[in-house]
Amino acid sequence: MSHTSYFSSNYQEARDRFETAARSGGAVFESFLHPERGPDGEALACDTAWFGNKEAERVVVTISATHGVEGFCGSGVQAGWFEAGLADDLPAGMAHLAIHAVNPHGFAWLRRVTEENVDLNRNFVDFSMPLPVNDAYIGLADTICPPTWDEETIAATGAVLEAYGETHGAKALQSAISAGQYSHPDGIFYGGSGPTWSNRILRDIFAQNLSKARAVAVIDFHTGLGPRGHGERICVHPPGSPDLARAEDWYAGDLTSPALGTSSSVELTGYNTIGMAEALGDGKALTAIALEYGTLPTEQVKLALRADNWLHLHGDPASEKGQAIKRQIREAFYQDAEDWKEMIWERAVETLRLTVAGLDGS
Repeated sequence: MSHTSYFSSNYQEARDRFETAARSGGAVFESFLHPERGPDGEALACDTAWFGNKEAERVVVTISATHGVEGFCGSGVQAGWFEAGLADDLPAGMAHLAIHAVNPHGFAWLRRVTEENVDLNRNFVDFSMPLPVNDAYIGLADTICPPTWDEETIAATGAVLEAYGETHGAKALQSAISAGQYSHPDGIFYGGSGPTWSNRILRDIFAQNLSKARAVAVIDFHTGLGPRGHGERICVHPPGSPDLARAEDWYAGDLTSPALGTSSSVELTGYNTIGMAEALGDGKALTAIALEYGTLPTEQVKLALRADNWLHLHGDPASEKGQAIKRQIREAFYQDAEDWKEMIWERAVETLRLTVAGLDGS
């Protein structure tokens, strides 16, 4: 069987395939039903599969669909890992927890955000405290998300953003747009005003399943940033921390850090590793990475996000224009091409094997 066959064409197919592969492999399967429905009235859920001893002290965790539409990639790897029998190769005393579609609403509706228009990977802040302020985003908000979406608007707003980048630098522009903002609920990369359903479910899954673990390794699958098909291992553990040092050792330096300026990503606010660490509690060794695969050039990806934001605020997803935007957003985060899927699979298997080996030696 070709590795490319592991990848599904829609959320329901992906969910069914994950469950079948997990149950066939002997996993303990559990579902957390989402309160809303999919575009065809289908039930939505975050599903989990546990392979190995429930008392295991070392656990590998994989996560798909933190950013909804990006779920095609991670889901394909998770299902393929089970179907290929690779989950059977865990060392003694180690378990694997696969969290499928932690943001099922975004996955099913082909959106990067949750049902609240929240970027889940900006949602893990302390909402009892003053929220981070992204002044650069505030200044550009109407340009990033204009009320109209046509060729003239795209060109005019694009020129403003390009000028900002020329004045302040490309990284400053990227940070302004994507680092996270908490001022515009109708904007992109919005961190929310409170914990989302997906935030709460992720914390609950960690707390319920990993209380016995002393060492946890996480691979969170993402797409849309970096060179096409390349899987960048991004680690947000603080520079100088034992967690970052451990990750650098496991992956032999093939790792990037936004805080050190070595990543294609800028530093983010409210990323999900914060919630994972809080749910695990003190005394646990957490080694987490995002495995980020490139798709289209960055400007095309950002344009797709802006178009999709406009569509769900002002447009009609069922219209011809709406369907064209949905094809655009899908292409920006899932390359339905044989070579791309092969690259995703090969890098994922390599990364998972290095993760298992590193965790086994911890």
